[in-house]
Amino acid sequence: MISQIGPLLRMPAITEPVPIFLTVMAIILVTPLLLNRLKIPHVIGLIIAGIAVGPYGFALLDRDMSFEVFGQVGILYLMFLAGIEIDMYHLKKNLPKGLVFGAFTFFIPLILGAVAAIAILGMRLPEATLLASMFAAHTLLAYPIVARFGVTRSPAVIIAIAGTIVAVLGSLIVLAGVVGVVRDGSVSSLLRVLISLVVYCAVIYYVYPRLTRYFFKKYHDGIQQFIYIMVMVFFAAAVASWIGLEGVFGAFFAGLVLNSFIPGRSTLMGRLEFVGNAIFIPYFLIGVGMLIDVNVITHGWDTLYIAAVMSAVAMFTKWLAAMVTQRLFGLTPVDRSIMYQLTNAHTAVALAVVMIGYRMGLFGVEILNGTVVMILVTCSVSSVGTARAASKLKVQMLKQADEELSKDESSTRPRTLIAVSNPLTAPGIVDLALAMRFPDSSIPGDFYALHVRNDNSASARSISRNSLDVAERAAASVEVSLTPIERYDLNIITGVLNTMEERDITEVIIGLHRRNALLDTFLGDKIERLLQSTNRMLVITRCFNPLSTMRKMVVSLPKNAQFETGFRRWAQAIGNLGRHIGCKVEFWCEHSSIPMIRTVLSQAKIEIPMSFDNVESFDDFVVKSKDIDDDDLLVVVSSRRAAVSFESDMDAMPEFLHRYFSNTNLIVLYPSQFGTEAPMTMAETMATDMAATPSSIYLWAMHILRYLSGKGRK
Repeated sequence: MISQIGPLLRMPAITEPVPIFLTVMAIILVTPLLLNRLKIPHVIGLIIAGIAVGPYGFALLDRDMSFEVFGQVGILYLMFLAGIEIDMYHLKKNLPKGLVFGAFTFFIPLILGAVAAIAILGMRLPEATLLASMFAAHTLLAYPIVARFGVTRSPAVIIAIAGTIVAVLGSLIVLAGVVGVVRDGSVSSLLRVLISLVVYCAVIYYVYPRLTRYFFKKYHDGIQQFIYIMVMVFFAAAVASWIGLEGVFGAFFAGLVLNSFIPGRSTLMGRLEFVGNAIFIPYFLIGVGMLIDVNVITHGWDTLYIAAVMSAVAMFTKWLAAMVTQRLFGLTPVDRSIMYQLTNAHTAVALAVVMIGYRMGLFGVEILNGTVVMILVTCSVSSVGTARAASKLKVQMLKQADEELSKDESSTRPRTLIAVSNPLTAPGIVDLALAMRFPDSSIPGDFYALHVRNDNSASARSISRNSLDVAERAAASVEVSLTPIERYDLNIITGVLNTMEERDITEVIIGLHRRNALLDTFLGDKIERLLQSTNRMLVITRCFNPLSTMRKMVVSLPKNAQFETGFRRWAQAIGNLGRHIGCKVEFWCEHSSIPMIRTVLSQAKIEIPMSFDNVESFDDFVVKSKDIDDDDLLVVVSSRRAAVSFESDMDAMPEFLHRYFSNTNLIVLYPSQFGTEAPMTMAETMATDMAATPSSIYLWAMHILRYLSGKGRK
């Protein structure tokens, strides 16, 4: 259609910068709006729009340097987002499956593609191997679709991403080997690529985390952090291209290394996703469309025949790899569809391989034209198929979440009050509160920011309003609704307590005061009065460094903490915080608390890297506290007097923290106590452990054996 109408309606190409940018922005705006009604994924819509306005369509735009630059930036940005959005815990958990799938999705297309090229297209072994490496490589073109559906943490998506890197690296190695054999008659270039790969990964893995931690500690401005991340990503991509690797690998590997410094629910992540999804990635998709010449279909039956063979081999071999992986690991059909469709699109690497082969005289123009058709077909099938599979996967995840919530009757709606005192500390407290909530609103909750003043002067009102504005912007940056409350009251404590009663608040997050008087206590008179006046959960925080720079989190529990009313809620909050930071969580507690913690986290579907150390007294805590560094986050779970978990040693804890941990990032948590919610039962814990956490059964058995042996000695 375009090839027939295009020449008749062709207009002079737009050459001025402003009209060019206006046209691209209009395409990015209008195309998804129109195609959403037709149930066509916006990814394929932008590619079709690129075909229409490009040099092979109506020629409204030339593929000039702007599309070269923004298109290359777009594909790098796409791979970078795939790296930073991966849950590293689930990546490690599914890495063996990802490597196996990567081997299948590389070797199956490589072997069967080479056989088909020799048997059907009559190629020799070097040309057939080079063409097959193009079948093996793929691009995560449909990744924005799974991101929009919010299923990027699904094991199938993580397996597909891990498999992508294996396939791309394998294709690059094959490309280097074939080019070396054809040009030099040796595989020395292949050995150079392998050595460069090892050295490159080692340097990036060692340098980037240390440099990023230093920069984030020193500079807290959001724009500076965003620019820093951009520099690191494109530097990694540029170095990768310079040493003979593909730039997409460098961007993806930089994303993996920087993953822990960019939490999923942070202002920085919001900025990165916004810029990529709004400008760079759409530019890349439009640029892909501008490369496609639909007129090659009319170049004769040879082109159509070659294109049909290439498209069929490319799609069938990728489907076969996904099917074998599904059968091997017992995955669902939806998982197979996600893995297949995400790895089905061929764009960047395919174009690079075919252009190298064409320039070297290994491929004719028919192969070049057939590759163009294959790109159009695979991109269309991948986009439509990913949208369907992602929608099914999202429905399954929502149903599973609803079932889990219906089973867990204690997962009530949390209502969080964040007490802010000044604009400087407000963003940090809001970030902590957001980190403790459930991601994707799996358990909804209400958020309030409160500033209490007892002065009606203009300056006091200005500070109050400014503090709440900063808190509201911090929450809005991650698309969370926060209700600001400005209150005039007798004092801060009265204002907080009255607000808690009026809004039915279940938990309060407040900053730790500065101890500036000789007779002043560690918590301060105000917080101590607040503890005496309410039995709700109270979180007292003092963090010198951003949460994303924490190396590990240490959680210290008192004896019998699992029998408190608010045990389940604070355990969930700590689990969410650990998942947000992405660091290891060490629980220092007695053995009887371990199965309870595992049960709560298992029921809430919170999977984090964690370990347990036996700490049963304050003396044990003092001995082990030497392992805590200033880059760690120390969480001390305390207790109110007369509560089940209160011990006399707790009176010495505040002074100990003040004396030896004055420079440590600290959270002191008082759980909800003396309430009506029933504590966890042993039967519930054992049932969950038997189904989900076999290792805790061993812990229970050892605990019982110790108890019986102690009784026998008596």
